[in-house]
Amino acid sequence: MAESLKNKTVKGTIWSGIDNVAQVGVTFLVSIVLARLLTPDDYGLLGIITIFTSVCNTLINGGMVTALIRTKNATDDDYNTAFICNLGMSLVLYAVIFTGAPLIAQFFHREELTILTRVSSLGIIIGALAMVQRTRLTKRIDFKSQTKITVISSVVSGVVGIIMALMGFGVWALVGQSLAISVLSTVMLWIVNKWVPRMCFSAESFHRLFGFGWKMMLSGLLDTVWKELYQVVVGRFYSPATLGQYTRAKGFSKLFSSNLTAVIQRVTYPVLSNIQDDKVRMVSAYRRIIKVTMFVTATGMFFLGAISEPLIYCLIGPKWHEAAIYLPLICITGSAYPLHAINLNMLQVQGRSDLFLGLEIVKKIIALGPLFIGAFVGIIPMLFTNIISTIIAFLLNSYYSGKFLGYTSWMQIKDIIPSYAVATTIALSVFFLKYLPLSSWLILPVQLLLGIIIFLIICWVTNIQEYKEIKGMFSSGIRKINK
Repeated sequence: MAESLKNKTVKGTIWSGIDNVAQVGVTFLVSIVLARLLTPDDYGLLGIITIFTSVCNTLINGGMVTALIRTKNATDDDYNTAFICNLGMSLVLYAVIFTGAPLIAQFFHREELTILTRVSSLGIIIGALAMVQRTRLTKRIDFKSQTKITVISSVVSGVVGIIMALMGFGVWALVGQSLAISVLSTVMLWIVNKWVPRMCFSAESFHRLFGFGWKMMLSGLLDTVWKELYQVVVGRFYSPATLGQYTRAKGFSKLFSSNLTAVIQRVTYPVLSNIQDDKVRMVSAYRRIIKVTMFVTATGMFFLGAISEPLIYCLIGPKWHEAAIYLPLICITGSAYPLHAINLNMLQVQGRSDLFLGLEIVKKIIALGPLFIGAFVGIIPMLFTNIISTIIAFLLNSYYSGKFLGYTSWMQIKDIIPSYAVATTIALSVFFLKYLPLSSWLILPVQLLLGIIIFLIICWVTNIQEYKEIKGMFSSGIRKINK
């Protein structure tokens, strides 16, 4: 059983990683082209719309996806009930956004936001049709099928966006790309999954799923609202162009933090839900997950922040200079995202959605500080303050890991210190090269090469365990995938 679970985890992690890398890789390449064709103002307008669609998607989920994954023997009634709730909520929320679109345009002083919001928000309904289909694949830890869907939909939607940008559609190219990927992925999920919902609502299933899920929904809603509030502050108190710069920086930071977090959550939650009653195995598994994940995340994020200016200048041009300034600070904060997610994952697996919700409320109250500073002082001070609130959030999250599983904050700090030491050494080694009187096209390859060499030397000299484990997992996963 243990070997089977390990095999599932390794194989699922590899395929989930490939899924995210494929999606991020294609999206990143497309975004480079689009960022050169479009303006920061175009991206800022889409960023404003995303504020509302992100909140709606969290409400549509209703926590039922999390509840379904945690349910060991989910019935067809469970799936049908979740599907009906998701679809019904999406229709209601779209009607609200459609009606309120003129108010959104008035608040941000951009008249074109009315029609942009109404069209772009159709993705809410399309996404709701795919939630349960994707959940069924996730419960089976079938990320191979999801990877194929991701690659195809990302490539095709990227082509759609680029063609529209070349034809002069401006911000509509971003809307077209977003809707295309939603439609394509939803259609393919239905085809691959071969599950057709019945309009059969079960009150018993609803009460059981929503009884656990509503706290997760509120927690997710709080998290989403607070993340989007940063964009509200930037978009309202500054300008859509500045918001575009901010969202571009956030987009670059997601290359490692958010996407790796998504991989870890997608794989570990369904797998570890199966051993939720064995705390010894859970702690052992989580320690390995944290050490390996933070080694990759901290190194990647710090390195990305260190090369931000030459990287952005070379890829999308000097018109995105502000994004290059914001990115290093966002990377420092983002390096801890997987750590937060894994600690909260522990509470989910233990069924403590009440504590999950309580923690989110407390952390969001603390997060008001950076928001006020962003509104009345400046974006850079806001990003610095956000680093402090992130450290406080970690201490709160990890407190309950220590209380319920015996995996204390101090134990976690000791586990991640080697990763941050490696990350800091590499970042400092390459950061100051940007001040050389050379073109960014010369500085960037030197930074990349030097960073890789220093990384390999450190791993070889220190014989760091996390590096060996990643190599072992990758090799083992490739063998299993090829079987």
